[in-house]
Amino acid sequence: MAFKVNGIESEDDLRRAQAAAQAQGTSVPNYQDWANIMETLQEAGIESTGSYDGDKARLKELEQQVNNFIQQMQEEQIADQRRKEQEQVKDTSESDNNQDIKANVANATSSMIMADYMKYYHLMS
Repeated sequence: MAFKVNGIESEDDLRRAQAAAQAQGTSVPNYQDWANIMETLQEAGIESTGSYDGDKARLKELEQQVNNFIQQMQEEQIADQRRKEQEQVKDTSESDNNQDIKANVANATSSMIMADYMKYYHLMS
């Protein structure tokens, strides 16, 4: 026979209920699991609902919120990484474009110099 409990608001209340149940030769159903759940909720700053089922549901909500937060952070990290990669490609493209312009100017200048040289060389010959 299980000892019925309601209105358990803290781990101390749960311990007292377990002690009372043991004095009657029974125990609180899911006592250890409920104690662990209450400890986790207390660490998260969440109040107990007063029932095992309510606390278990709150713990599942908390776990889901934590999982959603972790997933969101991972997605943000991936987006940041992609942004960095895109910026790096853009910077590389701009650098390559600048190098092309410099090479074209250098080629044009050297072509002019060579053309002028050849013109003067022919005039002097």
